[in-house]
Amino acid sequence: MSLVNKLIITVMPLIPKPIVWMVSKKYVAGSKLEDSVSTVKTLNDKGMVATMDVLGESSHKKEECEEAVQEYFDVLERIDKEKLNCNISVKPTQLGMLIDTDYCYENLKKIIDKAKHYNNFVRIDMEDASVTAKTIDVFLRLQKEYDNTGIVLQAYLRRSLDDVKQLVKTRTNFRLCKGIYVEPRKIAYKDPQTVNDNFALLIEEALSAGSYVGIATHDERVTWHGLKTIHKLNLEKDQYEFQMLLGVDEELRDILVKEGHRMRIYVPYGKQWHPYCMRRLKENPKIALYVAKAFFGIK
Repeated sequence: MSLVNKLIITVMPLIPKPIVWMVSKKYVAGSKLEDSVSTVKTLNDKGMVATMDVLGESSHKKEECEEAVQEYFDVLERIDKEKLNCNISVKPTQLGMLIDTDYCYENLKKIIDKAKHYNNFVRIDMEDASVTAKTIDVFLRLQKEYDNTGIVLQAYLRRSLDDVKQLVKTRTNFRLCKGIYVEPRKIAYKDPQTVNDNFALLIEEALSAGSYVGIATHDERVTWHGLKTIHKLNLEKDQYEFQMLLGVDEELRDILVKEGHRMRIYVPYGKQWHPYCMRRLKENPKIALYVAKAFFGIK
């Protein structure tokens, strides 16, 4: 990481929320469900599908977890009422993983049950490596009871190929992404090209086994590897999808949509928008530079 990028990351916590929001609003629907519904409607009108995510993670109080469960109930009800082409993504630590695994499992069951009622789908997100094994274990328990849930795997983790090999046995629905958390080298690849190569391998392994795969990337090199595998396997367009974050590389997004590929946009919203945006900005110092310039009045 360059000295400039390190400096930007150091300065980020000092920047007032309104200035962070000025740049971040492109990447977050807003603080309220209404904001997210409006964003999803616009995406649907443009031929894209969506995933809503209520921002928040690492809950240590049951009251917080129960609030999150209720929020997701509200989201599912609203998706159904508005007839949106949209599912939901949930984080296990937001639902009690750090309190008790069984408690988290029960909260996930409630949400997946509600989604089943509305003929909807729940993506169980993947967080840092400290909860990877627990998340997969909980997912495998849920998978025995529900067919409307899938999981996320991260290409930078060394274990992910073994996880794919295990999970394809039950035709798991995957979201494959690079991974964003800072992990030690002993468990995560550090070289960007190696991460890309492993991502391509995971895509091929999962699609070849007949799993449905959401290829979640803004990297055109990884996108190309996905397209190559899709072509090689002669897959129909209902056997996979591409996924992107709201507001990121909209040009590549639109190219893929125009070519007829299903595109799902991750639409985050909620009161916890600021911690989410700060993390995303730290991951992308180029965007953070714009925020820093705005703060210091630099043009």
